[in-house]
Amino acid sequence: MRILHLSDTHLDRSGGPDADGADGTAALRRLLAELAHVHDLDAVVVTGDVADDGSREAYVRARGLLCGYAGRRGAEIFYTTGNHDDRTAFADVLGSGHVQPEAVYQGTAGERAGASTVAGWRLITLDTLVPGKGYGRLDRGQLDWLGELLATPAPLGTVLAFHHPPIAMDVDVQRALGLQNSAELAQTIRGTDVQLILCGHFHLQILARLEQATVWVTPGVVSRIDLTARPGTERAVHGPSASLVHLAAPHGPLIHTLHVRNPRMGETIYEADEEEMREVIGRLGPSSTVSST
Repeated sequence: MRILHLSDTHLDRSGGPDADGADGTAALRRLLAELAHVHDLDAVVVTGDVADDGSREAYVRARGLLCGYAGRRGAEIFYTTGNHDDRTAFADVLGSGHVQPEAVYQGTAGERAGASTVAGWRLITLDTLVPGKGYGRLDRGQLDWLGELLATPAPLGTVLAFHHPPIAMDVDVQRALGLQNSAELAQTIRGTDVQLILCGHFHLQILARLEQATVWVTPGVVSRIDLTARPGTERAVHGPSASLVHLAAPHGPLIHTLHVRNPRMGETIYEADEEEMREVIGRLGPSSTVSST
């Protein structure tokens, strides 16, 4: 089982650069061109922020680019929502995020999750979007649905994919804008066959554990966050990236980060100071009434 894991493509209606010079469409095109020699894929998984503006045009363009790449390799493609996505436009173009799901969850607020089996592995996508906010949360119904699925083990094991990581480094914005009820997720997967959790959102790679599962956060396609910036600030740089995941390998999962050659690699897209980051956390983070577990 080989997965190409992408996240944070941030395509928009215009298909051009934003005010900071970040261009999701150009970055995705460059990434897929550079990965022309990556074959033997079973799945391509995109963990959210497919669109930057939630426009239908962005999802149509993403589907065209990614389905063409995956189709030429005989790979199935899966999408999840992120905080920049719009559930209605996402569903109109990408449905549940699965082409032929074996199970689908649809919540009262339009949350969509799905499950499919690929090469003996169960791949479950979850919807952590909280409209208008930067942090993520899994509603109770979705967690219950997940628990019911996991009660029956898959032939080889289960992979979860969603946008907001259930773990964070010692970085204020990550703690504020990650998955806010990771303890509930941990309880749901404890003792099950979940072996790997794929996430995005932070635009940099992180390896961690949640219960028995390996958690992998892949860097972004549109940009990467550079943690060499002064603490309390945030620097985003050019350089599309993705991850190649190999399951069932000796000592696996084996995960390799793929950094695309780019003449602007490492150039700053934006740099937010401490005051700007406090404003972002205050505006997009959870209120005091939301659990931080």
